[in-house]
Amino acid sequence: MKNIFLLSFFSLFLLSFFSSNSFAQEKNKLSVDDKSGKPMLIGICDRTAFADSNFAWWFNSEMDMYSVDSVTLKDVSAKLKDVKITIVMGTWCSDSKREVPRFFKILDLLGYDEKNLTLICVDRNKKATGNEVDKLEIKLVPTFIFYKNDAEIGRIVETPKESLEKDLVGIMK
Repeated sequence: MKNIFLLSFFSLFLLSFFSSNSFAQEKNKLSVDDKSGKPMLIGICDRTAFADSNFAWWFNSEMDMYSVDSVTLKDVSAKLKDVKITIVMGTWCSDSKREVPRFFKILDLLGYDEKNLTLICVDRNKKATGNEVDKLEIKLVPTFIFYKNDAEIGRIVETPKESLEKDLVGIMK
């Protein structure tokens, strides 16, 4: 009886392990931009994708040069704890190359937990590897979407209205 229990437990473990891994989406997938012929990221990504030399030169440069308006953000950190963020961007897009590194620098300053962040890279048609962006109504990139209790509370689309910091404060109110 004990052996049957252990065998059943082991079988369930293997089944759950292989099924979860077989359906896990590949992160930081590289593709080629049809227009420029250069590498681009596509689909679900994380920050480590920007360590690739194809992207690090602009990501690190923009992040290093940006000066965060920390005075504007003084009360935002606590409000941001329960907020999930989805960023849709194109590594081929000049606005994304400017705004996304700046936004990451802001999140770093605020101590934002990146496990609450989803980063989706799209091609020039605003499509990713699956249906990640289909329901998000993405017209321009980058688009930063903020959610609280699974409901959208605001967006920053393409470029901030005032600044990333001021727009973020406005969304958090």
